[in-house]
Amino acid sequence: MALQKELTALKNENLAKFPEEVIQVLMQDLQKLSASGIVEKAPKVGDKIANFSLPNHLGNVLNLETLRKEGPVVITFYRGGWCPYCNLELKTYQEVLPEIKALGATLVAITPENPDESLTTSERHNLKFEVLTDDKSLYAQELGLAFSLSEELRPLYKNFGIEVEKHNGEGQFNMPLASTFVVDTDGTIAFSFVKEDYTLRAEPSEVLEVLARLKK
Repeated sequence: MALQKELTALKNENLAKFPEEVIQVLMQDLQKLSASGIVEKAPKVGDKIANFSLPNHLGNVLNLETLRKEGPVVITFYRGGWCPYCNLELKTYQEVLPEIKALGATLVAITPENPDESLTTSERHNLKFEVLTDDKSLYAQELGLAFSLSEELRPLYKNFGIEVEKHNGEGQFNMPLASTFVVDTDGTIAFSFVKEDYTLRAEPSEVLEVLARLKK
């Protein structure tokens, strides 16, 4: 099944559990984020993407410029291991990882979660690609992808059992938009998917199509 079909099914299942007033708060918050214009300002196809130097759970720092020397790089940002939509996305990208590698590309996931939490997420899904910590979402901010979880949503998330500060650090509510990029070896963005709606994610099949074109 295509990733987005699974995400939509998950969304409908989750919404069926929520009271109408909770759904209204969630939808209003998405509308505010959309109206902010953050998506329009995000990196686009043809742009040069800023370099990153970010640590994995072992503290080993990976550099985008170095990764690009080995081939194209697929970068996907996720909010945290507490997010069911992120987990489904990571699981699906793990399934296509052999195809990504066969096309000469590297896949990395970037999250504001601290290394211990990202390790837990990685182990839970048996991820074989690097998960990097973007402390305080500084790299996401540099790309124009970061936003702060609104004051209205914080108590709702807490009621859902989601402790964002436990994952990101005390007082840290910044997180990235649902975003995936394919970066060519020269740093040019060949594919850009950026949405304010966290239930929407880039389809792996589209990423593979872009990588196949770059390999020709």
